[in-house]
Amino acid sequence: MFRNAINFLKANTFLKDRRGNIAPIFALSLIPTVGMIGAAVDYSRANNTRAAMQAALDSTTLAMSGTAASVSEETLKTNAKAYFESLFKKPGTAAVNVTTKYTNTNGSQLVMTADTSVLTDFMKIPGLGIQFIPIKAQSTTTWGNTRLRVALALDNTGSMASNGKMTALKTAAKGLIDQLKTAATKDGDVYVSIVPFAKDVNVGSTNKDAAWLDWTDWENANGSCSKNTYTTKSTCVAAGKKWTVADHKTWTGCVTDRNQPYDTTNAAPSDLNGGVTRFPTEQYVDCPAAITPLSYDWATLKTKIDAMQPTGNTNTTIGLEWGWHSLTKGVPMNAPAEDDKYTYKKFIIFLTDGDNTQNRWSSTQATIDARMKLACTNAKNEGILVYTILVLQGSEQLLKDCASSPNMYFKITQSNQLVTVFNQIGTQMSRLRVAK
Repeated sequence: MFRNAINFLKANTFLKDRRGNIAPIFALSLIPTVGMIGAAVDYSRANNTRAAMQAALDSTTLAMSGTAASVSEETLKTNAKAYFESLFKKPGTAAVNVTTKYTNTNGSQLVMTADTSVLTDFMKIPGLGIQFIPIKAQSTTTWGNTRLRVALALDNTGSMASNGKMTALKTAAKGLIDQLKTAATKDGDVYVSIVPFAKDVNVGSTNKDAAWLDWTDWENANGSCSKNTYTTKSTCVAAGKKWTVADHKTWTGCVTDRNQPYDTTNAAPSDLNGGVTRFPTEQYVDCPAAITPLSYDWATLKTKIDAMQPTGNTNTTIGLEWGWHSLTKGVPMNAPAEDDKYTYKKFIIFLTDGDNTQNRWSSTQATIDARMKLACTNAKNEGILVYTILVLQGSEQLLKDCASSPNMYFKITQSNQLVTVFNQIGTQMSRLRVAK
């Protein structure tokens, strides 16, 4: 009886003791725990690898965009793959498949994709059995959807003859022309005008019959009186004599400032209100080289730069104004029509080496500076992007305020720095032709 009671107690205690179950239960629960931790590690490594692959692919598409239009499809693919593989070196990945597609319709586009698989370390364990995590990246670079129109408004006054300034300017400006030529995928992507200025600008004597010219002052000063004592039309006629106007063929091509307030605006010239918006001709003895309208004839543009000569007084307002006119459709400069499939960026690169000394009304610098400041404001309000360059000396604050942003103003202290500055500007503008 007593023995039976003992046996019963032992059996009951054995049935209640579950300590032997802990190990198998822990072992079973460890599999999903390790799997989840391992999966997190593997996926984190895969994401890091994908980020590195994306960065390499982005760099490759940007690099290949420079030659995509000029090499064969097969060469482009070979070059792109080699460039990508030089950047993307990740152990633990399968072979990378790189595809390249270049199109050139209303602008150029290069699309590249890369796909591979990352070998797992933890997720391949029995029970999960995932050997690879596939990853993929794509990068698209477009260019040519932005077109550039650039006016070079360049000081040609007498002071540019000193310190090698004119020589350096010609070298720098021709270098910029070469940069902009390279930025153009096809004709019409980039246009450039050249606007030499002194007190006046030269619109070309071949425009002598243009309706947008005002001959009033010119005809008053150029001609002959029936009595030689009188040298202007107004004094000749007032004396009761006959004034014979000189032939317009003798005009040098120079125009001076328009009537205010039109001297600081881009208003189209017309015959309304007595033609006050037209451009007054002048027989200026220091007439600079003629303006070259917007063009992509790169050789001719460089020839026109070489033709510039330093002479005359400084009127910065008229230089900026005619840079603006050259970018504008319609008279007087008739900029080429714009294609609505493209975005257009319009720039004036304005350079001067001194203070204002003379315009149509004044020889007071403060008065002329005020007109320049207003012209700059009006042009920028119309969406024109303005670079300003001050060479050695001049009104620094005026040019700082005129620039579209602080990093678009440059002051140089040596003439040979012009090449570097123009190169920087050309690089900045060329980047607008490539946008990721």
